[in-house]
Amino acid sequence: MKSSRKNRALFIDKEALATLALAKEGILSPVKGLMNKKEADEVDKTGIYHNKTFPFSFILAPGGKKNEKILKECKKGETLDLVVDQKKVGEIRCEEVFKIDPKERVKKIYGTDDMSHPGVTETLKRLGQYAISGEYRVEFDQISVTKERIKEAKKAIGAKNVTAIMMAAKPFHRAHERLIRLTLEKSDLVVIFLLKPYSRDCLSYEVRYKVMDYFVKNFLPKNRVLVVPLENTYIFAGFNEVILDAIVAQNFGCNRLVIGKNHAGVGLYYDKNSIKSVFDTIKGINIEIETISEFVYCNECKTLVSTNTCPHGSHHHISYHSESIMELFKLGILPPAVLVRKEISAIILSELFPARFKNLEKLYYNFIPFSGIMEEHSEKDFYIELMKLYQTTSLT
Repeated sequence: MKSSRKNRALFIDKEALATLALAKEGILSPVKGLMNKKEADEVDKTGIYHNKTFPFSFILAPGGKKNEKILKECKKGETLDLVVDQKKVGEIRCEEVFKIDPKERVKKIYGTDDMSHPGVTETLKRLGQYAISGEYRVEFDQISVTKERIKEAKKAIGAKNVTAIMMAAKPFHRAHERLIRLTLEKSDLVVIFLLKPYSRDCLSYEVRYKVMDYFVKNFLPKNRVLVVPLENTYIFAGFNEVILDAIVAQNFGCNRLVIGKNHAGVGLYYDKNSIKSVFDTIKGINIEIETISEFVYCNECKTLVSTNTCPHGSHHHISYHSESIMELFKLGILPPAVLVRKEISAIILSELFPARFKNLEKLYYNFIPFSGIMEEHSEKDFYIELMKLYQTTSLT
């Protein structure tokens, strides 16, 4: 996009840019643009927009003294450049500027304004007191690319039943594998939306995608699972996440969404002597939502089981707790293969600890049986062979 010196600028970050692009591409429909004050107030009050569920107002209120000055002075009809990291990425034609309460805003998103909540703290840092509405355009191609990839994948196999799974995969483990396989049983195509955050993480999106891509290509039926990025911006971080997941999945062309029963956004509650959940409040979202029970490894069943079907107590169960498994990786420890497939562990550790061993070839040939032919090996090869030794049981 060419720079335009005649326009004043609003300075936004990449997270705001991605969120604006999601709406512009129709992924947050019924929301397709920024709301004015009247619309924003109504949505925040009712959770309904154009007769369909949307959990909170969709606004642009960038923080910072420069932005506040520009917004205070902005007149209806004025065009402002949208700038990220000193580069123009779009424009907005001002319809209205109105004041907001940042604490009320974060409360609508997260269900709390408690500063001990990390999402609340981070969002308040980037949120200003003035919002702008009006027609806008932005440069952000990834979402349209994802839409096209899903469309092509459906066409290639004539898929009718398309199921979405939103997954962080930090890290990808055996329970994730079981969830995907189980979902495939009822689907022509499974679309895994791999969450792409805007905060630093020890396990980057690129590594997580590499892992997912490896698993899909080597252990699943060809052309029936597609891994695509989902811009995991701040609007998805709150207690309304499951509603937004359903909206996004539907607008990307999926007719089913699978989530875990322990998903924080399900929110079971009692109403008039009956158990209800957030699903009972959804209006105008035509997508089937299926909840899947938690998977554990049972040392009596000797396999991966659902907590709903295993007759043994929790003291026989090994949980697939992502944060705990990630702790092993951070320490450079190979998780047992019952938790993470050895090839997956090898990819993750070789990425987290590049050039870790001073003399890899010496270690390889001292510990690993080989045919006598000297070959060059990678750290990934070494981790895989080392895991095989861990699994050897004749002396244990």
